[in-house]
Amino acid sequence: MEDGRMAGTVAALGLSVISSVSIVICNKALMSTLGFVFATTLTSWHLLVTFCSLHVALQMKLFKNKDLDPKATIGFGILNGISIGLLNLSLGFNSVGFYQVTKLAIIPCTICLETIFFRKTFSRSIQMALAILLFGVGVATVTDLQLNRLGSMLSLFAVVTTCISQIMTNFIQKKFKVSSTQLLYQSCPYQALTLFISGPFLDGSLTNQNVFAFKYTSHILVSIS
Repeated sequence: MEDGRMAGTVAALGLSVISSVSIVICNKALMSTLGFVFATTLTSWHLLVTFCSLHVALQMKLFKNKDLDPKATIGFGILNGISIGLLNLSLGFNSVGFYQVTKLAIIPCTICLETIFFRKTFSRSIQMALAILLFGVGVATVTDLQLNRLGSMLSLFAVVTTCISQIMTNFIQKKFKVSSTQLLYQSCPYQALTLFISGPFLDGSLTNQNVFAFKYTSHILVSIS
C-alpha cells in the first residue's frame, strides 16, 4: 500500500513538472516566435479549460464538490487570477530563465511574509536551503542579459500577489477543510472571468496591439489549443 501511494505521488509530481514545463515552452513560443503577445487573455483561456476539465472530473466522481463562503471564493479567485496573469505577463516580457527565477523567488518571499505577519518559525535546514536558493536567484538575476524594467516590475508584482495567494490558499483550505482541487474548482470561474474582462485592455496597453484584430493563423490556433 505504501509503495503504491509513493509511486502515485512520484507519478503526479512528474506529470506536474512535465505539464508545467510544456506550458511555459508553448506560451513562450506563442509570444516570442509567433507574435501572440496577449498573455493575460491567453491565461483566461487556460483557466477556462481548467474549469471545464475539473467539471468533467467532477462528473466522473474523481473528486467531490464542496461549497465555500462566496466572499472568500470570489476574493481568492480574483487575487489568484491576477497572480497567474502577472506570471504569464512576466514570461512574455522576460526570458524563460528569468521567469523561472521569478517562480523560485516566490518560496522565500512567502516564508518571509509568514515569518513577519504570522510569526511562523522554520528549521535550520529550511533556512540553509533558502539561503542557497536566494544565492542562486541573485546570481541568475545579475547575469541575465535580457533583463528590462517593465519585465522586472511585472515579475515583482507577480511574486507579491502569488505569495499572498498561496498564504490565502493555505488559510482557506484549513478554515473550510477543502482540498486544493475543490478550492480550484470553486474559484476557477472567477479567475477566468477576471482575466477575460481585463485581459484585452491590459494586453492592449502593454503591447499596443488588439487581441480581436490579431491575425490568427492555423499554426497559432494549433499552438494555443
